[in-house]
Amino acid sequence: MCGYVPGSGGAGIHDARIDAWPPPEVLSSPPSERVVDAPEIGAHALLAIDTALGTSVALGSGGRIFEVSSDDARGHTEAIGRLIARALELAGASPQSVTGVVAGIGPGPFTGLRVGIAAAHAFAVGRGVPLLPLLSHEAVALAALGRGATSAVRVVQDARRRELFVTDFAGIDWMGAPLRHGEPRLEHRESFAAGPGDLWPERIPAARLVQLAARRLASGREFEPDRALYLRDPDVYPPAARKRVSS
Repeated sequence: MCGYVPGSGGAGIHDARIDAWPPPEVLSSPPSERVVDAPEIGAHALLAIDTALGTSVALGSGGRIFEVSSDDARGHTEAIGRLIARALELAGASPQSVTGVVAGIGPGPFTGLRVGIAAAHAFAVGRGVPLLPLLSHEAVALAALGRGATSAVRVVQDARRRELFVTDFAGIDWMGAPLRHGEPRLEHRESFAAGPGDLWPERIPAARLVQLAARRLASGREFEPDRALYLRDPDVYPPAARKRVSS
């Protein structure tokens, strides 16, 4: 079941809902799939994984990107292996063909974000290919700016605890990547002032991460530091060391 969905985001993008895969008991709702035309991929075969908001996996190969996403906010661990396998299946590719792994580093909640980053690390190490970390919000900005949005956009994501993850972008640079205006930050929801260029994503588009990675590789631009952007301390801490009892 495949076809173009109006309003899905530009020419060359095809969205489809899958009714038979995986079984209903595996995920709360069927994952969505789409194919994106991306000539900038060149000879690369890039796998992208992001769990900052839902779970999104994409494989770019042969001038096209195959993306599979689940909007389940808590089922990252259960979904991610199946989404990777499905992306490979759609592309007609094998794990051995992957030449680089793109990791969405957030910002995002600790519990979900670490699942995707760990999976990206494991795949890259297992295949002996480079890990390519990218800011998750950059993919959201690219999707909007590529559709002719205003020159400035702000990506806003629920961070829970009455807080928001916020990143500002000021247009597109020479290599076709969003220009970041400052670093990602936490803002209190009560003091947040909404603006006309605000983007509230339902998921992080892993296909856009693939496009961004291909453009960075072509330009020689460095990737982001290999660390997750939690922007605050996790809720769980290791137990404190026990004090020695002196005699």
